[in-house]
Amino acid sequence: MGKLTVQALRAVLMVVLVGTVLVQALMMWVLVSGSDPEDGSMPLTALRVIVLLGMVAAQVALVCVWRLVAMVRKGTVFSHAAFRYVDGVIGAIVAAALLWFAVTAVNAPGQREDPGVTVIMAGVGVAILGVALVVLVLRMLLAQAAGMRAELDEVI
Repeated sequence: MGKLTVQALRAVLMVVLVGTVLVQALMMWVLVSGSDPEDGSMPLTALRVIVLLGMVAAQVALVCVWRLVAMVRKGTVFSHAAFRYVDGVIGAIVAAALLWFAVTAVNAPGQREDPGVTVIMAGVGVAILGVALVVLVLRMLLAQAAGMRAELDEVI
């Protein structure tokens, strides 16, 4: 992985991480203070809590990807330590899917006249789980590559 690519990826990861932390801080301040900047009152809703938890899942994935990029740069990505970070990404994606299903459930009562929206939202949740499966397959490929590298190191 080239130096420019690593720097660009780190810049994007940092912008997204800082952005989610700022949004979380604002949302927590609004929830704790009990006032909404827009209309002066803000009840604690399930949807707002789900959004906060979704940002935590995204932050976990961002930190894990950051660590994996650092391992790629150092050439240690084929070590067993990399699996911990890949597992963290998979866990964050599964958590995001579960949170999306929770959003679907919270939104469903308002969609009684048009249940197709709920079905589409559930489909999006299944697609998010599909992404977790893709990353799981990539984890298996990483395990195979690590095994091949270990064999190659023994031969050399």
